[in-house]
Amino acid sequence: MTERCPWCGNDPLYVKYHDEEWGVPVRDDHTLFEFLTLEGAQAGLAWITILRKREGYRSLFDGFDAEKIARYTDKKLEKLLLNPAIIRNRLKVFGARTNARAFLETQAEFGSFSEYLWDFVDGTPIQNRWRTLADVPATTPLSDRISKDMKKRGFTFVGSTIIYAHMQATGMVNDHLLGCSRHKACAALA
Repeated sequence: MTERCPWCGNDPLYVKYHDEEWGVPVRDDHTLFEFLTLEGAQAGLAWITILRKREGYRSLFDGFDAEKIARYTDKKLEKLLLNPAIIRNRLKVFGARTNARAFLETQAEFGSFSEYLWDFVDGTPIQNRWRTLADVPATTPLSDRISKDMKKRGFTFVGSTIIYAHMQATGMVNDHLLGCSRHKACAALA
């Protein structure tokens, strides 16, 4: 039997996410923007809730095309708020447009959003060695710094906890527990 981080439990969607995505280094701008949007939507909710609505987000938010989302009108965003396929929180839905605009500006400045983000870790994932879930922090001084910088750039829903979750999801940090079979697998991808 494969050992996994206990947070994913037995839910097949969570297990698949844990085994195939979480902690895998992502350097593709499109995927980084998708995770940024989903992490913002997750604020205050369980990640499994977002995973269950992920396809709804992909469909309604034009496949996470930042250029299209940046041009969404208020009318378009109001219409999205009526659809139960996503989290219908006004600040989060309108925040997706705000973040798309900030994302595109950051991308233009650095050549890619990936360059901007990965520069915070010198291009190499941080390899943590946690033994229990209680050891894993919700924030770090680095996530504090990234959050502060992103807020200055006009991003919203990028508090330190959200940024640390984004770092975990996109493999900027390897927070699989030492007893998890994915710890070594993700470390090998660094």
